[in-house]
Amino acid sequence: MNDQPEPMWTIEDVSRYLRIPVETLYQWRRKKQGPLACKMGKHLRYDPAGVRDWFTAHAA
Repeated sequence: MNDQPEPMWTIEDVSRYLRIPVETLYQWRRKKQGPLACKMGKHLRYDPAGVRDWFTAHAA
């Protein structure tokens, strides 16, 4: 059993997972929409479970 937490995702990882452009994620962030991201230095990081939960909640 692996007790290690899943690594945080980059904006590129989220873009690939959701199949949307990176720029869309930046626009959503400016509008306070989309999955929650945290800033680590100059980089955005996403919790994979949070992205999946957000996607499930917003699926059509």
